[in-house]
Amino acid sequence: MEAAKEIERAELHRTIWRIANDLRGSVDGWDFKTYVLGMLFYRFISENLTAYLNEQERAAGDSTFEYAILTDEDAEQGRAETVVEKGFYVLPSDLFENVRARARNDANLNETLSRVFRNIEASATGTASEDDLKGLFDDLDVNSTKLGSTVAKRNEKVVKLLDAVGELQLGTFADNTIDAFGDAYEYLMTMYASSAGKSGGEFFTPQEVSELLARIAVVGKTAVNKVYDPACGSGSLLLKFAKILGPENVRQGFFGQEINLTTYNLCRINMFLHDVNYEKFDIAHGDTLTDPVHWDDEPFEVIVSNPPYSTKWEGDANPLLINDPRYAPAGVLAPKSRADLAFTMHMLSWLAVNGTAAIVEFPGVLYRGGAEQKIRKYLIDNNYVDTVIQLPPDLFFGTTIATCVIVLKKSKADNDTLFIDASTGFVRSGNKNKLSEANRARILDAFAARADADHFAKLVGNSEIAENNYNIAVSSYVEAEDTREVVDIKALNAEIARIVERQSELRSQIDAIVADLEGKTA
Repeated sequence: MEAAKEIERAELHRTIWRIANDLRGSVDGWDFKTYVLGMLFYRFISENLTAYLNEQERAAGDSTFEYAILTDEDAEQGRAETVVEKGFYVLPSDLFENVRARARNDANLNETLSRVFRNIEASATGTASEDDLKGLFDDLDVNSTKLGSTVAKRNEKVVKLLDAVGELQLGTFADNTIDAFGDAYEYLMTMYASSAGKSGGEFFTPQEVSELLARIAVVGKTAVNKVYDPACGSGSLLLKFAKILGPENVRQGFFGQEINLTTYNLCRINMFLHDVNYEKFDIAHGDTLTDPVHWDDEPFEVIVSNPPYSTKWEGDANPLLINDPRYAPAGVLAPKSRADLAFTMHMLSWLAVNGTAAIVEFPGVLYRGGAEQKIRKYLIDNNYVDTVIQLPPDLFFGTTIATCVIVLKKSKADNDTLFIDASTGFVRSGNKNKLSEANRARILDAFAARADADHFAKLVGNSEIAENNYNIAVSSYVEAEDTREVVDIKALNAEIARIVERQSELRSQIDAIVADLEGKTA
């Protein structure tokens, strides 16, 4: 079964790659991604709604009901009830399959799609799902000159896009292969992030790293109240919990905030594509550090994040922040040019007493002095740092640096910090390093065991860390294995003596040959 699924997934990936290369043309890859993902989203909600309504009506006794062939007038009577359940509504004439069927002969296709997208967003206006739908199609601009210099050329490309996305083998909802939509999204994000460098990669955490962080955060748990990411990017980290625990075991849902508008839209699309209903996610747009949205939702049992490295923020230029309950306990703010530990303090503040936070950090925050050292002092003295993990280099898109993971807890059974050196545990895949399943398992085993392991893990008392100026760099505590070859000095000297002797013999022979040649030519 798993092998068949992998074959299906590989075929899906090949098709997506072909679509991207066939259709991209003059459109930059990272921009074109939004067109493919937007159209994928349009297809998803059309099929999701159709499957839902067909199931409802057939269960009620109409065995031949088919929503896609209803008239818009007949469909209107089900609008209000459906919006309450699904959060949106799509009239039959606006469904992906029906618009696609007419597209080749629709000279005003650009206007048709613009109207359809407006209608879908408007279906949620004034309802509980309005914020989840608003602006989701903003980046799918079918009138953009990026698609072509004339309306005809743009429409020609959009027809190809509709056909290509429509031909993707994504299964049916009844076949329980719905995760194919989510998988298609993740593959597209990985594909474009790997080729777009920082412009795209900063918004996407590789799946292997997401898997590690999520599993660290749920050790010993089969369910959690809710998960939160204050810099959620495209949402891949949050959604790992749906796969690991099952969406029903994230009881109150998925919460996140994202400062980049395009990525905020992608995150909400990602939630829908993974069939997370609008009631189960709350993704906000804005600056988490200065304007956090989820005050009323904290504390969170699980927090995971890969916040931007060494990003600028207001810091002490804003006199209000030192009194902010998230930052005030440390008595100092993270530097204006390096907000890393501001994110850390924010997450600690919103972490539940029984919770776990797993945060990807830039390595400098582990050892730099000044305000960052004072924040580390606060974290160590109050016994909030559970584990520090050194990751291998070159795991993330857009950077080759070796990042680390800080695990925070408010309820620990000891006054120690565990250090894990996983810097050499990786496999090379393409132009990036990856954490294999075995690499991740070794880290998780060490994390759970919380004991010393030669050259890999070290449990260190917080008093020792204090004596070391609150330096929490893993290399300061875990001794690296000496992999240099042991050399037998006596044998080496004997070999050198033999080489010197042989060299002397060869010189004598050469001198004799030269003398003989000179004698013959004299």
